[in-house]
Amino acid sequence: QLQASGGGSVQAGGSLRLSCEVSGIIFSSYAMSWYRQSSGKQRELVASITRGGMSIYADSVKGRFTVSRDNAKNTVYLQMGSLKPEDTAVYYCNANQQFTYWGQGTQVTVSS
Repeated sequence: QLQASGGGSVQAGGSLRLSCEVSGIIFSSYAMSWYRQSSGKQRELVASITRGGMSIYADSVKGRFTVSRDNAKNTVYLQMGSLKPEDTAVYYCNANQQFTYWGQGTQVTVSS
């Protein structure tokens, strides 16, 4: 089970931190990712972090978002800064290894 939290409404330029707490799988064995989906668009990859802690980012969020993981807490985070209205979306966490699991999504709304 993947439980995402931390979404909300913020003004442009603001910050939010999303959390995704994982249970039922061996968290440290999974690469973790954040995806987002805005109205009328396909779900897109925002950031990923490997089991070893290496991270990649979508070009649109590089320098503004940071993904991290705490294996002791079975939690992955997405620190989002300098938020823009175009970051408005439902954000989903994803665990991927041999199998793929999705969280329920958390809404982020950025107003101008």
